[in-house]
Amino acid sequence: MTVRWFCGRKRRPEISYKPSEVAMRKRLITMLAAVVLALPLIGAAEPPPEAVSTFTYTKNMHPMGFTARAVPPVGEGAGRFNSDLAFWGRTAYQGNYNGFRIIDISEPDNPVQLINYDQCRGDQGDVLVWNNLLIRSWNSPAPAGATCDGQPVEQGFEGLHIFDVSNPADPGLIGSVRMAADTTPAGCGSHTATLVPDAARGNLYVYNSGSSGNCPGIDIVKIPLNDPSAATFLRREPSGRSCHDTGVILGKVNLVACAGGNGFTVWSIDPSIDAPAAGSLEDPTQLYSRSVPGVTIGHSAAFTWDGQVLVFGHEPGGGSQARCQATSGVTDRTLFFFAARTGEPVGSFVHPRPQTSTENCTWHNYNVVPSGKRYVLVSAGYQSGTSVLDFTDPANAREIAFADPAPLVHPTNPNGIVLGGDWSTYWYNGRIYESDITRGLITWKLSDRAVAGAKRFGHLNPQTQETSFSVRVTP
Repeated sequence: MTVRWFCGRKRRPEISYKPSEVAMRKRLITMLAAVVLALPLIGAAEPPPEAVSTFTYTKNMHPMGFTARAVPPVGEGAGRFNSDLAFWGRTAYQGNYNGFRIIDISEPDNPVQLINYDQCRGDQGDVLVWNNLLIRSWNSPAPAGATCDGQPVEQGFEGLHIFDVSNPADPGLIGSVRMAADTTPAGCGSHTATLVPDAARGNLYVYNSGSSGNCPGIDIVKIPLNDPSAATFLRREPSGRSCHDTGVILGKVNLVACAGGNGFTVWSIDPSIDAPAAGSLEDPTQLYSRSVPGVTIGHSAAFTWDGQVLVFGHEPGGGSQARCQATSGVTDRTLFFFAARTGEPVGSFVHPRPQTSTENCTWHNYNVVPSGKRYVLVSAGYQSGTSVLDFTDPANAREIAFADPAPLVHPTNPNGIVLGGDWSTYWYNGRIYESDITRGLITWKLSDRAVAGAKRFGHLNPQTQETSFSVRVTP
């Protein structure tokens, strides 16, 4: 290397190299580049969680995080499935057949279990959340000697348990409500439940669904916020059919829809409008009831955020059968759209990804993305996984994303079905949360302009839309 001097003073050196030096520098640069490429990039995307290693998913679906609650197909712990979800702030609550989990989702790519509470073993275990209260469904008659949070449960009990979860490390049972049809002592259980808040008047209401043809209608429970232990069964609102799941939209819409049996029933809970369409939270007024040809087990109901469209799903085979095969009946694989105020059909969508004979599959639990521009549905489908639909035009709905796991394999019967897959999938504050029956909680990010600008909320009980707003549909 030669340093040149100019006019008696040293300037920034002009460097020249001999040919041999140039070759040596090129080799050095090549070696350094190889070392840099071998190093992990700071901030690079983490590999997908092992829980989704068998999944096939679209390029716009990005697996983020996972927290496990594994349920084996046979042996100890089998059948103690993960079920529904609710959210308060940065906390997710995941029901299960043993109790519930409380999960910190402050970092969606790293959800952290705070507690796996397994001291209330009434099956199904759907959960509702309001501030520091958690309300949990007990679905089947309690056997002799049953307990919840260490307290005796009356033999034959079916209904709701109310917990104080202000200390996530130590939830405490503070109340329970047994479902009863008016003065009939026999209960109908709590297969699912929907929260209807009336916090301004100091109350919560629960619209309870027993999912039994012997108990047609929704049970209405009142929980005073100043004394949740004084929660009471108020009455049964008849519907003429069982109610498997019930969807509620408040705001300026004020409608209730129960799905069950061979269709769905819709009520008004708006006391401000003229009779006969008036109603109240304690005494809804039925607007209509509709049967859907070919449906035998109505399951889910949700509304678009403007209250214009009702999304109706059903569960042929009770969710334990392979009803999404290419050879399955078209109705078995169909999701339906209706005009919410009248029940007139406006469209339908057939599941587009045939599943195998060993995968239990139907449309299951879902919610509508709170967008002011499009109608977008995020849905669970058991072993068909998660599906995202754009139904802005309900007559021409289309799937825009999915995440589909490989079939679970039965350890002793390769032709048998292992009950599993996606119980619930919901959109919440920019992320998709999937409750997998046998795996745990999986979080996803969806990169698609169809959900751009979606609203964020401080909490979410997915069957309850606490507000409404206009949707200005964009092409």
